[in-house]
Amino acid sequence: MRGNWVWSRDGEEVGRIGYSAEQGRLTLSYRFQRYGEEWESIKEAVHLSHADCHYGNQRPYFLCPGVLNGRHCGRRVGKLFLGGRYFLCRHCCGISYASQSEPRYDRMLRRANKLRVALGGEPGTVNCIAPKPKGMWHRTYQRKRFEIEWCEHQADRLFIAKYAHLLTGDERALFDLS
Repeated sequence: MRGNWVWSRDGEEVGRIGYSAEQGRLTLSYRFQRYGEEWESIKEAVHLSHADCHYGNQRPYFLCPGVLNGRHCGRRVGKLFLGGRYFLCRHCCGISYASQSEPRYDRMLRRANKLRVALGGEPGTVNCIAPKPKGMWHRTYQRKRFEIEWCEHQADRLFIAKYAHLLTGDERALFDLS
């Protein structure tokens, strides 16, 4: 199998990459330009690996062709990123997940909101926790409800601790931060 992928803006081509798939390998052909330099044609071979799925069949993965600290990466990944001249895994490109750079209190609130929605309610601490869904065990509902309250309490505690320097002495005493 072979073909091209073309990106266009207002009917004008702004990018193109060619690909050809063979047994166990995907070859990418594209042009790359660093700021102020000439265009460079690149042909990159990315090896493929397959993993068995639980219910039969197989799922293909890329094997990262990157070299990091003098060692071949070879990670089995589902996505490659153009991190400079070549397509590499997120680790070799230095790309992190958005959640890795958000504060812990935001992660706690996201976790609580996910549980609220799973119970059939609305996200946000201003909303009440939804009543027990039909068919859910009481102890499961109580566990989820406790986890929502715990996550929101942790988020509040972490947020207030972070911004305690903006509070007066009386306000810090109110939150027991003295």
